[in-house]
Amino acid sequence: MRYVPAANRYDRMEYRRCGNSGLMLPRISLGLWHSFGDDRSLESKAQICRAAFDHGITHFDLANNYGPPPGASEAAFGEILRRDFAGLRDELVIGSKAGYDMWPGPYGEWGSRKYMIASCDQSLKRLGLDYVDIFYSHRFDPGTPLEETMGALDHIVRSGRALYAGISSYNSRRTRQAAAILKELGTPLVIHQPAYNILNRWVERDGLIDTLEALGTGAIAFSPLAQGMLTLKYLKGIPPGSRAAEDGFLAREKITPDLGERVAGLNEIAKARGQSLAQMAIAWVLRGGVASALIGASRPDQVVDSCGALDNTAFTAEELAAIDALKPLHDETLWASSSEGV
Repeated sequence: MRYVPAANRYDRMEYRRCGNSGLMLPRISLGLWHSFGDDRSLESKAQICRAAFDHGITHFDLANNYGPPPGASEAAFGEILRRDFAGLRDELVIGSKAGYDMWPGPYGEWGSRKYMIASCDQSLKRLGLDYVDIFYSHRFDPGTPLEETMGALDHIVRSGRALYAGISSYNSRRTRQAAAILKELGTPLVIHQPAYNILNRWVERDGLIDTLEALGTGAIAFSPLAQGMLTLKYLKGIPPGSRAAEDGFLAREKITPDLGERVAGLNEIAKARGQSLAQMAIAWVLRGGVASALIGASRPDQVVDSCGALDNTAFTAEELAAIDALKPLHDETLWASSSEGV
């Protein structure tokens, strides 16, 4: 049957302006990093996307290397756009990125002009689109002049391949430099996408949120659930089929008894707030200067549960202090390849 979106979808979601731009983002966005590779059926992916849109999630976030294999997420979402979301393009905000390893040879990763523009063109073909709304430099490239990477973003916007320019996982110093270069070129830095959650607070130590506010750049936080660690999934060890079981982006050694004790304590705070732990973790990320929390999902019900975070985004001083008391003594800085990046 043909998909018909929920008529009340925009009543179910809150939207916030992204920095000083005119771009409005839903408070919850859907990332297609996990669960959108060739190891999952197209119908399962479509069900997740339809549930998201029915709840007012208009922003779908991708990257060239999302899969597996690389490119698979974009190809799948391109098919969903054609099959289920035909005629809805102007109601959607679609983002993609380039920066990580994508194809063999010296031109298949990082931040050169050659790679960035070629990657954007490949992404558009997989998605079946003339343009994406946001295109990001996925990571800082210490081997390429920042002027070249930002010049590529400027060209991508000016050529109509993207409407807005963004960066991901840049620290405050590099963010200020990138924003200055783009401002000189006449293309504003509209959005930054850092990892941020209760267990990973590098943006606080780095002062990134304050930097973005001063620049007028919006923030969208990825991994608000710390790859599932801020759910009840790992309270009793590592379940089969979980990300930690695959020992990929979430390594097995991160699932420790200490983590379990902290998560159990956080869950008690969430229950007292009338929320699931996941909902509280998302609400916590949204409590300050973050426009949107970028969630992942392997089932439609996870999308619905995440949207429930918006029912209670206020925290008392006592709740925040209790959450702080349960964070790790030395939280991890993820996606940090060098001091030049994050």
